[in-house]
Amino acid sequence: MSDDNQNKDGGASVGQDEIDSMFDTPPAADKPMNLSQIEATEGSSTEQDRQYAVGEPMADSVTAIYDIPVQISAVLGRSTMQVSQLLKLGRGAVVELDRKVGEAIDIYVNNRLVARGEVVVVEDKLGITMTEIVKSDRTS
Repeated sequence: MSDDNQNKDGGASVGQDEIDSMFDTPPAADKPMNLSQIEATEGSSTEQDRQYAVGEPMADSVTAIYDIPVQISAVLGRSTMQVSQLLKLGRGAVVELDRKVGEAIDIYVNNRLVARGEVVVVEDKLGITMTEIVKSDRTS
């Protein structure tokens, strides 16, 4: 901006064309819309209102969240004991869990139960295959 674009308070005076070019906004329509025209367009379907079929990718709608990290935990089982018992545990000690062999394990995403599954071996690492998706009430 040049010095001749300053107002009497010392602030910069900028024209609407320059503001539009800063934001790369398209020029306004030739004729402004009245309230009845705006209300008529409110009922029109937009990408936000679109209903997706089961399994249909929503790539256009969710690409912004792809890089958000989440923590995934697989819980084999749980056990409760007193601190004195915990301190007595040593190498080779077995802690009994509340699950039976072959029973599904819980899969959590960001500490929210989302699925159940089974432990599998993939090459030399453990993995999980999901066998059930847990529906949530989404109240909390």
